[in-house]
Amino acid sequence: MQSEAPVSPWYKQFWPWFILSILGTSVVLGTTMLVIATKNPPSLVSDNYYEVGKGINTSLERENLAERLGMKASLRIQEESGEVVLELNGESHPQQLVLSLLSPTQPEKDRRVVLQPQADGKYRGQLQDPVSGRRFVELIGQEQGQDWRLFEEENLEKGGVIRLGE
Repeated sequence: MQSEAPVSPWYKQFWPWFILSILGTSVVLGTTMLVIATKNPPSLVSDNYYEVGKGINTSLERENLAERLGMKASLRIQEESGEVVLELNGESHPQQLVLSLLSPTQPEKDRRVVLQPQADGKYRGQLQDPVSGRRFVELIGQEQGQDWRLFEEENLEKGGVIRLGE
C-alpha cells in the first residue's frame, strides 16, 4: 500500500494565484483604458457623415468659382510682427478676405485672420501668435453674393511665400 501525501488547500498552490493575477491585471488595465478613452474623446471623428458630404460639395463649388474667376494669391507671413500680407490676382476684389491656417491634427492650433484691403492693392491682417509647420491654408472671399475658396496644404517656413490657386 502506498501512503498518500497530504494535499495542501488550493490557496496554498502557485497556479491558482498565477491565473488570478493575470485576470486581475487584465481587469485593472481594461478599466484604465476605458477611463482614458471616455475622458479624451477623438475630436477629428465626425458623427454626421451626411453633413460632411454636403460640405465637400459646397467646398468644390467654391473652388470651381475661384477657378472661373482666375483667382490666385501670394501670401507672406512676417515672423517678427505676425503681419500677414497677401497679393490677390483675378477678377474678384472683395472688401475682406478670411484666411484660415488649419492644423491637420490639432484643432486648438487653428488660426483665422480677417484680411482688409490696403491702398497699395494688397490685403493685410495680423496673427496673434506665430504659426509654423504643416497647415491647410484656406482663403475665402466673396463675389456677387457667392463665396469662392483657394485651398492648399503647405509647410509654413520662416519668411517663405505661400502660393494659392496655382
